[in-house]
Amino acid sequence: ALLLGDGRRAACTPRACLAVLHHYGIALDGKKAVVLGRSNVVGKPAALLLLQENCTVTICHSHTENLPAILRDADIVVAAIGRACFVKADMVKPGAVLVDVGINVTEQGICGDIDPAACAGSLAYTPVPGGIGTVSNMMMMDALTRDL
Repeated sequence: ALLLGDGRRAACTPRACLAVLHHYGIALDGKKAVVLGRSNVVGKPAALLLLQENCTVTICHSHTENLPAILRDADIVVAAIGRACFVKADMVKPGAVLVDVGINVTEQGICGDIDPAACAGSLAYTPVPGGIGTVSNMMMMDALTRDL
């Protein structure tokens, strides 16, 4: 259904990413979006949902060449790779929107895939913890009750 344009059946986490962007009035039409991660549960569905919002979408993964340059060109970054603080401040352009799906446990505590220092110059960002994961839970409740 998602490939045919029906995002209502997408997994909860990609839907949560879009819900947050919509809630905060983030302009999507014509924007360059980079999705870090190509999983079937988050990365690919998030890319398709952004494509349906008229973003120009690039999916990056462990074999992507020139990743920092690709990220620096993005208006929107969705990070879903499971690598603690992987996205550094010098990898994102000022004013970008950063959506951190990652949840990583380190010796210092819980953190996302985006280094908090990278968020300083952003237009908006989702914190970890307390960001996309919380909204994903709401998307699950929506999915459970939608067809009642």
